[in-house]
Amino acid sequence: MTRRRRTRGLARSHATREPRRRLLIVCEGKITEPKYLAALRYEHKNRLVDIEFVPDGGVPKTLVEYAVERKRGADKEARRTRDSFYKYDEVWCVFDVDEHPRLAEAKQQATDNGLILAISNPCFELWLLLHFRDQTAELSRAEAQRACRDYIPGYQKTVPSDRVSPLYSEAVRRAVALDNWQKTRDNVGGNPSSGIYHLTERVRELGRDAFLRPTLAYP
Repeated sequence: MTRRRRTRGLARSHATREPRRRLLIVCEGKITEPKYLAALRYEHKNRLVDIEFVPDGGVPKTLVEYAVERKRGADKEARRTRDSFYKYDEVWCVFDVDEHPRLAEAKQQATDNGLILAISNPCFELWLLLHFRDQTAELSRAEAQRACRDYIPGYQKTVPSDRVSPLYSEAVRRAVALDNWQKTRDNVGGNPSSGIYHLTERVRELGRDAFLRPTLAYP
Protein backbone atom coordinates (compact mmCIF):
# COMPACT_ATOMS: atom_id res chain seq x y z
CA MET A 1 0.00 0.00 0.00
CA THR A 2 1.43 3.30 -1.04
CA ARG A 3 1.93 5.65 1.81
CA ARG A 4 -0.01 8.87 1.28
CA ARG A 5 2.20 11.92 1.40
CA ARG A 6 1.16 14.41 4.02
CA THR A 7 1.30 17.95 2.70
CA ARG A 8 -1.02 19.89 4.94
CA GLY A 9 0.71 22.92 6.34
CA LEU A 10 3.83 22.18 4.31
CA ALA A 11 2.78 23.68 0.99
CA ARG A 12 5.37 26.01 -0.42
CA SER A 13 4.20 29.57 -0.56
CA HIS A 14 4.62 31.43 -3.83
CA ALA A 15 4.71 35.15 -4.43
CA THR A 16 1.63 36.30 -6.26
CA ARG A 17 0.81 39.49 -8.05
CA GLU A 18 -1.87 41.81 -6.87
CA PRO A 19 -4.58 42.48 -9.45
CA ARG A 20 -3.45 45.37 -11.62
CA ARG A 21 -5.20 48.59 -10.71
CA ARG A 22 -6.60 50.98 -13.29
CA LEU A 23 -5.87 54.67 -12.78
CA LEU A 24 -7.30 57.86 -14.24
CA ILE A 25 -5.19 61.00 -13.93
CA VAL A 26 -6.85 64.33 -14.70
CA CYS A 27 -4.47 67.27 -15.14
CA GLU A 28 -4.98 71.00 -15.03
CA GLY A 29 -2.19 71.65 -17.53
CA LYS A 30 -2.54 70.58 -21.16
CA ILE A 31 1.15 70.05 -21.98
CA THR A 32 3.69 69.84 -19.16
CA GLU A 33 1.99 67.49 -16.72
CA PRO A 34 0.33 65.14 -19.27
CA LYS A 35 3.56 64.73 -21.25
CA TYR A 36 5.64 64.18 -18.12
CA LEU A 37 3.22 61.56 -16.79
CA ALA A 38 2.89 59.89 -20.19
CA ALA A 39 6.68 59.48 -20.31
CA LEU A 40 6.62 58.00 -16.79
CA ARG A 41 3.83 55.61 -17.80
CA TYR A 42 5.83 54.48 -20.83
CA GLU A 43 9.04 54.06 -18.83
CA HIS A 44 7.32 51.75 -16.34
CA LYS A 45 5.15 49.95 -18.89
CA ASN A 46 1.93 50.78 -17.10
CA ARG A 47 -0.85 50.59 -19.70
CA LEU A 48 -3.61 50.83 -17.14
CA VAL A 49 -3.04 54.54 -16.56
CA ASP A 50 -5.25 56.95 -18.48
CA ILE A 51 -4.13 60.60 -18.58
CA GLU A 52 -6.52 63.40 -19.46
CA PHE A 53 -6.73 67.16 -19.08
CA VAL A 54 -9.82 69.31 -18.65
CA PRO A 55 -10.85 70.17 -22.23
CA ASP A 56 -11.74 73.79 -21.51
CA GLY A 57 -9.12 74.40 -18.85
CA GLY A 58 -10.32 76.07 -15.69
CA VAL A 59 -9.70 76.15 -11.97
CA PRO A 60 -9.26 73.16 -9.60
CA LYS A 61 -13.01 73.11 -8.89
CA THR A 62 -13.71 72.59 -12.59
CA LEU A 63 -11.05 69.88 -12.78
CA VAL A 64 -12.48 67.99 -9.79
CA GLU A 65 -16.01 68.20 -11.21
CA TYR A 66 -14.74 66.79 -14.52
CA ALA A 67 -12.94 63.93 -12.72
CA VAL A 68 -16.06 63.11 -10.70
CA GLU A 69 -18.13 62.87 -13.88
CA ARG A 70 -15.51 60.66 -15.58
CA LYS A 71 -15.46 58.37 -12.55
CA ARG A 72 -19.26 58.12 -12.48
CA GLY A 73 -19.37 57.48 -16.21
CA ALA A 74 -16.83 54.67 -15.91
CA ASP A 75 -18.78 53.11 -13.03
CA LYS A 76 -21.98 53.30 -15.07
CA GLU A 77 -20.33 51.64 -18.07
CA ALA A 78 -19.00 48.86 -15.83
CA ARG A 79 -22.50 48.18 -14.56
CA ARG A 80 -24.03 48.33 -18.03
CA THR A 81 -21.54 45.88 -19.53
CA ARG A 82 -21.07 43.86 -16.34
CA ASP A 83 -17.35 44.31 -16.88
CA SER A 84 -15.48 45.73 -13.89
CA PHE A 85 -12.50 46.62 -16.10
CA TYR A 86 -14.28 49.81 -17.14
CA LYS A 87 -14.14 51.10 -13.58
CA TYR A 88 -11.23 53.15 -12.31
CA ASP A 89 -9.70 51.87 -9.10
CA GLU A 90 -8.12 55.25 -8.44
CA VAL A 91 -8.84 58.71 -9.83
CA TRP A 92 -6.17 61.37 -9.31
CA CYS A 93 -6.37 65.13 -9.85
CA VAL A 94 -3.19 67.08 -10.58
CA PHE A 95 -3.28 70.84 -10.17
CA ASP A 96 -1.43 73.88 -8.86
CA VAL A 97 -2.35 76.15 -5.98
CA ASP A 98 -1.37 79.53 -7.46
CA GLU A 99 -4.16 81.91 -6.47
CA HIS A 100 -7.07 79.76 -7.57
CA PRO A 101 -10.46 80.54 -6.04
CA ARG A 102 -12.60 77.89 -4.31
CA LEU A 103 -9.58 75.69 -3.61
CA ALA A 104 -10.91 74.43 -0.27
CA GLU A 105 -14.22 73.58 -1.93
CA ALA A 106 -12.43 71.63 -4.65
CA LYS A 107 -10.47 69.65 -2.05
CA GLN A 108 -13.61 68.80 -0.11
CA GLN A 109 -15.47 67.70 -3.23
CA ALA A 110 -12.55 65.46 -4.17
CA THR A 111 -12.55 63.88 -0.70
CA ASP A 112 -16.31 63.36 -0.77
CA ASN A 113 -16.04 61.51 -4.08
CA GLY A 114 -13.02 59.35 -3.29
CA LEU A 115 -10.57 61.21 -5.52
CA ILE A 116 -6.87 61.55 -4.70
CA LEU A 117 -5.08 64.87 -5.08
CA ALA A 118 -1.52 65.60 -6.19
CA ILE A 119 -1.13 69.33 -5.59
CA SER A 120 1.89 71.57 -6.12
CA ASN A 121 2.29 74.89 -4.37
CA PRO A 122 2.87 77.14 -6.17
CA CYS A 123 3.09 75.05 -9.35
CA PHE A 124 4.24 71.83 -11.04
CA GLU A 125 7.64 73.36 -11.83
CA LEU A 126 8.50 73.09 -8.14
CA TRP A 127 8.48 69.29 -8.53
CA LEU A 128 10.89 69.60 -11.46
CA LEU A 129 13.10 71.96 -9.47
CA LEU A 130 13.37 69.43 -6.63
CA HIS A 131 15.21 67.11 -9.01
CA PHE A 132 18.12 69.55 -8.88
CA ARG A 133 18.09 71.31 -5.52
CA ASP A 134 16.43 71.77 -2.14
CA GLN A 135 13.82 74.49 -1.90
CA THR A 136 12.43 75.85 1.35
CA ALA A 137 11.98 79.52 0.53
CA GLU A 138 8.60 80.59 -0.85
CA LEU A 139 8.55 81.25 -4.56
CA SER A 140 6.13 82.32 -7.25
CA ARG A 141 5.22 80.46 -10.44
CA ALA A 142 7.43 82.79 -12.47
CA GLU A 143 10.37 82.22 -10.12
CA ALA A 144 9.92 78.43 -10.26
CA GLN A 145 9.78 78.45 -14.05
CA ARG A 146 12.83 80.70 -14.25
CA ALA A 147 14.76 78.39 -11.91
CA CYS A 148 13.83 75.39 -14.07
CA ARG A 149 15.35 77.10 -17.07
CA ASP A 150 18.61 77.43 -15.14
CA TYR A 151 18.82 73.64 -14.85
CA ILE A 152 17.01 72.66 -18.06
CA PRO A 153 18.28 74.94 -20.83
CA GLY A 154 15.50 75.93 -23.19
CA TYR A 155 12.77 74.67 -20.86
CA GLN A 156 9.33 75.86 -21.87
CA LYS A 157 6.61 73.28 -21.27
CA THR A 158 8.10 69.92 -22.29
CA VAL A 159 10.18 68.06 -19.71
CA PRO A 160 13.20 66.19 -21.15
CA SER A 161 13.18 62.74 -19.55
CA ASP A 162 16.93 62.31 -19.93
CA ARG A 163 17.47 65.34 -17.68
CA VAL A 164 15.10 64.46 -14.86
CA SER A 165 14.81 60.65 -14.78
CA PRO A 166 18.33 60.03 -13.39
CA LEU A 167 17.54 62.46 -10.55
CA TYR A 168 14.11 61.08 -9.68
CA SER A 169 15.09 59.50 -6.34
CA GLU A 170 16.61 62.78 -5.20
CA ALA A 171 13.40 64.62 -6.10
CA VAL A 172 11.32 62.20 -4.02
CA ARG A 173 13.70 62.50 -1.08
CA ARG A 174 13.54 66.30 -1.23
CA ALA A 175 9.75 66.37 -1.63
CA VAL A 176 9.26 64.07 1.38
CA ALA A 177 11.69 66.14 3.45
CA LEU A 178 9.86 69.29 2.41
CA ASP A 179 6.52 67.82 3.45
CA ASN A 180 7.93 66.82 6.84
CA TRP A 181 9.44 70.29 7.31
CA GLN A 182 6.12 71.96 6.52
CA LYS A 183 4.39 69.69 9.04
CA THR A 184 6.72 70.91 11.79
CA ARG A 185 5.61 74.44 10.90
CA ASP A 186 1.87 73.53 10.86
CA ASN A 187 1.91 74.54 7.22
CA VAL A 188 0.98 71.33 5.39
CA GLY A 189 0.54 72.03 1.70
CA GLY A 190 2.05 75.48 2.05
CA ASN A 191 4.41 77.21 -0.35
CA PRO A 192 6.67 75.44 -1.24
CA SER A 193 5.38 71.87 -1.37
CA SER A 194 4.53 69.27 -3.99
CA GLY A 195 2.53 66.06 -3.71
CA ILE A 196 3.38 64.91 -7.22
CA TYR A 197 5.67 62.22 -5.80
CA HIS A 198 2.68 60.39 -4.30
CA LEU A 199 1.31 59.94 -7.82
CA THR A 200 4.62 59.17 -9.54
CA GLU A 201 5.47 56.53 -6.94
CA ARG A 202 2.06 54.96 -7.50
CA VAL A 203 2.52 54.81 -11.28
CA ARG A 204 5.98 53.28 -10.83
CA GLU A 205 4.75 50.80 -8.24
CA LEU A 206 1.91 49.56 -10.42
CA GLY A 207 4.07 49.11 -13.50
CA ARG A 208 4.25 45.81 -15.37
CA ASP A 209 7.10 44.37 -13.33
CA ALA A 210 5.90 45.44 -9.87
CA PHE A 211 5.32 42.64 -7.36
CA LEU A 212 3.91 43.20 -3.90
CA ARG A 213 5.77 46.12 -2.40
CA PRO A 214 5.08 48.55 0.44
CA THR A 215 3.41 51.72 -0.74
CA LEU A 216 3.95 55.33 0.17
CA ALA A 217 1.00 56.71 2.07
CA TYR A 218 -0.78 59.41 0.13
CA PRO A 219 -3.42 61.93 1.12
